[in-house]
Amino acid sequence: MNANQLIIEAKRELVSANSRFGLQGEEEEDAWTLLSHASGEEPGLLDEIPPATVRRFRRLIRRRQAGEPVPYIVGWAEFSGLRLSIRPGTFVPRLTSEFLAAQAVRRLRRRRRPLHVDLAAGIGPVAIAAAMAVPQASVWGFDISSRALSQARKNAAALELDNIRFRLSDLFSGLPASMRGAIDVVTIHPPYVARGEVGGLPVEMKGYEPRHTLTDGSKDGLGLVRRVISEGPRWLRPGGWLLIEIMPSESARVRTLMSRAGLKEVKSTRGGYKETRVIVGRL
Repeated sequence: MNANQLIIEAKRELVSANSRFGLQGEEEEDAWTLLSHASGEEPGLLDEIPPATVRRFRRLIRRRQAGEPVPYIVGWAEFSGLRLSIRPGTFVPRLTSEFLAAQAVRRLRRRRRPLHVDLAAGIGPVAIAAAMAVPQASVWGFDISSRALSQARKNAAALELDNIRFRLSDLFSGLPASMRGAIDVVTIHPPYVARGEVGGLPVEMKGYEPRHTLTDGSKDGLGLVRRVISEGPRWLRPGGWLLIEIMPSESARVRTLMSRAGLKEVKSTRGGYKETRVIVGRL
């Protein structure tokens, strides 16, 4: 059987699974990713696929049909053109957060020796993208998960980044005192799903990703957001920015919270994805 025949067959199976489970992937792209993983390289469209590889591929497709995220299956996730290692038990980077990283980079580049802090950093996508793009910046990523931070450190090491550090911290609580009033940009993609809505998430999220990366347990999903907005200004330097990725339906509420906290130039910004907004405010 050639690669094209396998992809057509797998795409049909994934379309059926996606309709049943509400999976979020692109079926053909996922199939090619899994076939390349099974083959050890990306095959040509008409390449004949050995029987052993076909069997491996079909096992991978069954895992995806059950809802397992493709990054868990292949061991990596792509973010801002970077391939980041990922293992089960950690949050899968969202493509929407590439816009959050880009918003941070744009502001960091305006500073001579900028300091960037990424909260809820996970395996490090936003922090690493910023450190790559702005080598003169000092970048820190903080998270409550030691498992995620272990992956983040490995990803930074694989990219030979020497301007980034990852530390265990519940939001700002573990930051060095020297950072108080000194941070140029704070970013966060918080877990913002209301606790009563977790059950309605796609199975690839609620069935595989850690619950604490999806919801903070609050009734409206904005518990951590309120903490960040309340505590953030004391950590920013004058002119420093707070950037929060949030769903569009909460945009107005978050803008109000940021304005009441004394931040200026508060606005909702939108990248290429309709699913989220990045709310920005300046001290």
